[in-house]
Amino acid sequence: MCLIIFAYQSHPDYRLVLAANRDEFYDRPTRHLAYWDDAPEILAGRDLKAGGTWMGVTRTGRIAAITNYREAGSIRENAPSRGDLVRGFLMGGSKPYDYLKAVRDKGQAYNGFNLIIGDAKGLYYYSNHGESIQTIEPGIHGLSNHLLNTPWPKVIQGKSRLLSLIDRKEAFSHENIFQILSDRSIPSDDDLPDTGVDLAWERVLSPLFITSDIYGTRCASILLWKHTGEVTFLERTFGRQGGVKQGMATQSYTFIASE
Repeated sequence: MCLIIFAYQSHPDYRLVLAANRDEFYDRPTRHLAYWDDAPEILAGRDLKAGGTWMGVTRTGRIAAITNYREAGSIRENAPSRGDLVRGFLMGGSKPYDYLKAVRDKGQAYNGFNLIIGDAKGLYYYSNHGESIQTIEPGIHGLSNHLLNTPWPKVIQGKSRLLSLIDRKEAFSHENIFQILSDRSIPSDDDLPDTGVDLAWERVLSPLFITSDIYGTRCASILLWKHTGEVTFLERTFGRQGGVKQGMATQSYTFIASE
C-alpha cells in the first residue's frame, strides 16, 4: 500500500471506513483479493514473490495494512519482506499492542514501513521510522510513504474528501470511495514533498492514483466495518497505465466478524 485513508469511529453506522491504493511495479506477481487456501480465515490479496500481503482482514476481525516508508537510496535488497508483518498479525493470535511491541524489537531489520493493525477493541500504528506505538484515536486519518498524517498533498486531499462523505452521517455508496481513490491529479511542484527522488519521479508518485510505464496503482481496496459486526471488503484491480485489468471485475466479500 502507498495510500491509506480511513475514518475510525466517526460514523453512526461504521466502526471503520478504510480506503487504500496499492502502488507497485507492474511486473511483481500478485494474487487478487480472496480467502487464502493455506489460511482460510484470512481475506487478502497476496504478493506471490514473497508470500505476504499489503492489507487483509480475518473472519474474527483482525485487520492489518502496511505502506512503505520512502527512503530513496536506502533500500536493502536482502531485508525481509514487509508484507510478512501483515501476514504475521493476521495469522497469529497476539493482541495488537503486544504484536507491535514484538515488531518494534525487530523493526530495524526491515526497510522502512508504516504498519496499522487492530481488532474490534482498538486500532494501532507503528513505524520503524517513528518513536513509539500509537493508539489511533477516533477521527479521519491518512498515511502514505511517510509517518501517519504527514500532510502530503495526496493525504490532505484524500482525508478531506473522505471527511465530506463521513460528515453527512448517512449511507453512502462504495463507488463514492472508489472515485476518491481514482484521482490522478498532480499537485503543483511547490506542494510536492522532497523524498530524495528526482522531480520528474516525485510528480509521478504524487497523485492518489499513480500511473507510469513501469509502476503504478495496482489495486484499490475498500473495507467497511459496521458497528453490527458486518464487514465488507472490496477490491478493484488495474493494469498498466491504470486500465481496469481485463477479466477482473470488482471483488467483493461480506461477512460478520466473529470477534
